[in-house]
Amino acid sequence: MINYKHLHYFVSVARSGGVSRAAERLHLTPQTLSGQIAQFEERLGVSLFRRVGRRLELTETGKLALSYAEEIFQTGAELEDLLQNGSDGRFITFRVGIADVVPKFIAHRLLAPVLEVPGALRLICQEDRLERLLADLAIHRLDMVLADRPIPPGAEIKGYSHPLGESAVAFMAAPVLAARLAGCFPDCLDGAPLLLPGRDSTLHGTLPRWLERQGMRLRIVGEFDDSALMKAFGEAGAGVFPAPAASVADVTAHYRVVKLGETEEVRERFFLISAERRLTHPAARAVSENARAGAFGVQPQAG
Repeated sequence: MINYKHLHYFVSVARSGGVSRAAERLHLTPQTLSGQIAQFEERLGVSLFRRVGRRLELTETGKLALSYAEEIFQTGAELEDLLQNGSDGRFITFRVGIADVVPKFIAHRLLAPVLEVPGALRLICQEDRLERLLADLAIHRLDMVLADRPIPPGAEIKGYSHPLGESAVAFMAAPVLAARLAGCFPDCLDGAPLLLPGRDSTLHGTLPRWLERQGMRLRIVGEFDDSALMKAFGEAGAGVFPAPAASVADVTAHYRVVKLGETEEVRERFFLISAERRLTHPAARAVSENARAGAFGVQPQAG
């Protein structure tokens, strides 16, 4: 069996980024803590850390171990709460994976109904690349996944893609940049600095192709896996960036940007991916039903 004291030491070092800071928090000497971590790795037969300069970084195996360890301790905390407070204090967790390319405002709108589901329910959101989230869904560490695409063809997991809706794509820019762009939309995009979602996003390929069909010269200055970081660069005037037309009001309210225009020819779609064909979890049903009712301006499309 795993030594849970060693597991606790491992999590502490991983979160602290080094032995010295973790040892201080644990009231141990660095030498003692290093020895405990070495014993843990030797028992498991794997390397959990690698040294990079003065810091310790997790190996790929270490990252996997950390995700499981955090869940173990979270479950332990829930058990302790249940035993101390009885069944009246019990809650149901609903774990959602959100593909990092899904815009945050859209994710919030789609998930907002979860907090209105009757009963003691706790929403836990995990953001990552779609392939990693699907792996967690396959082993039931997640209840559902939000993505901008269905399960990729050839994926080695069994799951079902439920369409939630779609939106036209708008182009946004900081006012200072917008003032420098000549012509009306879409001509103003000709040669303009462009910020794109990362390669995991469906827009990464479809937007450049659409711009080329309009005869626009492409000048891509940045690509971002994280949609919020892309918007932060856009707010600073680094370039024009796309956003779902359904979230323009939220984006302009949160970031100091303006809308240049939008196109219906490129549409961003959103999916609920589950391990079951028929949604049975009340929270998952709430997300699907609310989206299909046309909430948040995200209209569903079959297929």
